[in-house]
Amino acid sequence: MVFSLKVILFLSLLLLPVLKSSQVTLNNNGYDGIVIAINPSIPEDEKLIQNIKEMVTEASAYLFHATKRRAYFRNVSILVPITWKSKSEYLIPKQESYDQADVLVADPHLKYGDDPYTLQYGQCGDKGQYIHFTPNFLLTNNLLTYGPRGRVFVHEWAHLRWGVFDEYNVDQPFYISRRNTIEATRCSTHITGVNMVLNECQGGSCIQRPCRRNPKTRLYEAKCTFIPNRSQTAKESIMFMQNLDSVSTFFPVSQRNPWEKTLIRGTGFSTVKLWVSIERQKITQAIN
Repeated sequence: MVFSLKVILFLSLLLLPVLKSSQVTLNNNGYDGIVIAINPSIPEDEKLIQNIKEMVTEASAYLFHATKRRAYFRNVSILVPITWKSKSEYLIPKQESYDQADVLVADPHLKYGDDPYTLQYGQCGDKGQYIHFTPNFLLTNNLLTYGPRGRVFVHEWAHLRWGVFDEYNVDQPFYISRRNTIEATRCSTHITGVNMVLNECQGGSCIQRPCRRNPKTRLYEAKCTFIPNRSQTAKESIMFMQNLDSVSTFFPVSQRNPWEKTLIRGTGFSTVKLWVSIERQKITQAIN
């Protein structure tokens, strides 16, 4: 697997709204033309560039394994603000620009804070607009919350490039299974854990306790949270919790066709089928 990463000097001083048009292509299993742009408001920090390189390198290997050797990141450009010191390895951009970038490194979003996110307007299968990382995320190690940054990049790449969504549901975190048991909304159900109410405080003291069942909804109480065990054997799914050490794929290994799957998200009343399409034409051509 050949991976190259080039750093390009960002010259755009004025950010004008333009029609989004990514230059990313998939050729012979390798993604080319990926642009990561650092916002001009971000102070110069050599460690930021180094960590971006390490993140994408790690992500390439993780994606290669997750797609069973069918996709990896081959060429990535980093756009550096013109306000940063010039260096001999910086090149003049050709078509790359901040407005067209696939990944933005910018200040925290009011809604998401330092959490990585991908802006998605469309339905399942529609490509996203861009991935957003903050300098704090890239410079601070927070493995318990997010997992390795390379894994996070692959998770967000699936949002951006393939138009998939998270395999958890903050609005409906639990559902009634066909076996009439309460299950946390997750993929896969092989991921084990406990259902707890965290930090329930009263009279100056706080406790953690098991969740109680609501007799009206038949689900757990609203404050209930599913806490995955740190030790797991389940390999899926990256779109649920990429920070679990055992998780290494998007798809249940038992699926006959690993490139297409149906995810059942229980709501207690209905299910939503999530169609996952991963560059299926080009990847299928590559392996046939």
